[in-house]
Amino acid sequence: MDNAEALKLVQRIYTRLNARRPEIEKFEDYLNGVQRLSFATEEWRKSNSQRYAGFSDNWCAPVVNAEAQRIRFNGMKLGPDSADASLELHKHWLRNDGAAQSAQGFQTTLGSKRSFVIVWGDHKNSDEPMMTWEHPSNVEIEYDFENPRIRRAALKTWVDEENEYATLYTPDALWKYERPRVSVVNDRDSQSEQARTGIAADGGWVPREVRNEPWPVNNPMGVVPVVEVPNRPTLMGEPMSEIACVIPMQDFINLMWAYLMLAADYASMPARVVLGGSPPMIPVLDKDGKQTGTKPVDMKELAEKRLLYVNGDNPNIGSWEAAKLDVFTDVIDVAVGHIASQTRTPPTYLVSKTGMSNVNGEGLKASEIGLNKKVLEFETFASSAMREVNRLIALASGDDKLAKLVSYGTVTWMNPEIRSEAQLADMMVKLKSIGYPLEYLMELRGESTLDIPRILAMSKKEQELDPIVQAGRAFAEVTNDPESGGSSL
Repeated sequence: MDNAEALKLVQRIYTRLNARRPEIEKFEDYLNGVQRLSFATEEWRKSNSQRYAGFSDNWCAPVVNAEAQRIRFNGMKLGPDSADASLELHKHWLRNDGAAQSAQGFQTTLGSKRSFVIVWGDHKNSDEPMMTWEHPSNVEIEYDFENPRIRRAALKTWVDEENEYATLYTPDALWKYERPRVSVVNDRDSQSEQARTGIAADGGWVPREVRNEPWPVNNPMGVVPVVEVPNRPTLMGEPMSEIACVIPMQDFINLMWAYLMLAADYASMPARVVLGGSPPMIPVLDKDGKQTGTKPVDMKELAEKRLLYVNGDNPNIGSWEAAKLDVFTDVIDVAVGHIASQTRTPPTYLVSKTGMSNVNGEGLKASEIGLNKKVLEFETFASSAMREVNRLIALASGDDKLAKLVSYGTVTWMNPEIRSEAQLADMMVKLKSIGYPLEYLMELRGESTLDIPRILAMSKKEQELDPIVQAGRAFAEVTNDPESGGSSL
């Protein structure tokens, strides 16, 4: 591949990435509670929308958080005779702060459909593997048309105060480019502004050369070192966002709260009307305190006190009771229940009346089945990505044998079902009684790859110090020693 071909590939991938950014920004906004007020009439919006600007009753965040808190990558199982290899792989994971990066990455994946992981060698630290989790607005992958499992190339972009940068990853090389950043008012639009202006046929990209580094940079791994982590992709290849179906209901709930607050402002106090009478008059006094005339009471003041006068004969008084605001809260509660059902989020997470009344422990456990199944669906697709990430870590460390082991390894996750310690201990005791080994029980409990060998060693040491075990060994030695007169049984 020459420079012209690389630039063409950069432009094609960048165009696709740039088209995706508005949707990602929308998902991120709703997840962070930055939500617009929709479904209101134009007349109501003109009169009241500014009053409630910035308010949101954010239900998108708990939907994502409820699932994200049950997802945790525990490591790779590489076979019964590969404990040392698993341990070495886990050390690379810990060195890259994998737990924290993956927690952020999985949460972004759930909300914004996908995230990406880049693995490369840290040339400043003896070529140790370096893993970075990337936001989907900055990275895109070019897949093979015939076999979408093959990564042909990947692009990462970012900006600073002056320039926009791009790195094209191919199986053979890394092509680094830069171009001047277009000045815009909103920084969030800065990365997409380049595509709208069309500054040049090739995008205006020029080679970005780094001191003491060749251009392009050779890729010794032989594969594109970028992996996509999707959220439950479909056969069409497009992953899902957990809040895509929540956004319309979220807009409706925000509008209901705006209506409620408007009603609370204007109709939460009893209102009175005087028909056929004249508004009350107040005296006008001179400087000496003598009345010189009268004037009507300020109608604005009367309106604030919910009192209306209508002139005419035969005056009489009527009134309205204060508005009942629970009609709004009841509708909001139903809408929250719909969100719980559509997203398979337990109603207890959303504190919904429909899910909180008269529910026992078994009922609460049953309400979480949908969420647990959704987590397992996510892990089904994410396992392939995490296996490839760990294979790239092995390749970046120069260990081809470990990379081959990882290709056939099993990805392990935290059990998404939440149990009490008493329930978990009872289950493990029963499994132990029917013959399950301690090491398997440690995996079932969710112990880390580093902790399991340590726990097993501690257990072995305790057994060696047990007086009963020591007496049994001494007896066995005596009975098997011919000089002591014992006989082998």
